[in-house]
Amino acid sequence: MSDKLKRLEQVYLTCMTILVALATVSCNGQDFGFLQPTPEDLCKCVPLEPDIADYRHAAKHVPIPNIAAQEVSVDIVLTWPQDPFIPPDAPRMGRELDVFHIANAFLQNASVNAIDCDVSMEISQTPDKSSPRMTVETPVDSEYCSARQNLQAQLKQHGFRLDSQHGGELPQALPVDVLGMAFEDFEHNRGPVATLWEIHPAIVTLQ
Repeated sequence: MSDKLKRLEQVYLTCMTILVALATVSCNGQDFGFLQPTPEDLCKCVPLEPDIADYRHAAKHVPIPNIAAQEVSVDIVLTWPQDPFIPPDAPRMGRELDVFHIANAFLQNASVNAIDCDVSMEISQTPDKSSPRMTVETPVDSEYCSARQNLQAQLKQHGFRLDSQHGGELPQALPVDVLGMAFEDFEHNRGPVATLWEIHPAIVTLQ
């Protein structure tokens, strides 16, 4: 083997080692916030994966249409039937075309996914930490910049730091108001989250 091929092989092995290490960190529930240039600025988060790697990316990254919102609750969303499989490039359909408003819910967990830069949150019907939860997410898209900043500022007033390096379980659940579109995600490790249905995109405001 020539010296050039040996060097290329070493570079390849080094890159693969780094990717495996990063994947291991990700699978262990850690984040890549340390790779963000300005982790505290939620409007300058840089997604670390290409759009094509994101499940139903085009369907998730849309503005919330200016139509009448349907009033629902976390408990109601938890009863919605779930599809066994939705293709990763499937457009929005059915319920996903509607806007929903959850007037009374409790924020249990909030973090920034530095892989795709969504602000991901878990809400429940009651403040009890054992209550079943659903996910709501605010995308990195520019039209949601102020919503992300407002939530960050509101949580800061409660002593909770939210940025690409900080977040997680809130010590005490906080009442929130949620407005956004229904979205059916794929099955993955969700912990206390009890449904594939989300509100995504969503605007979340502390009450």
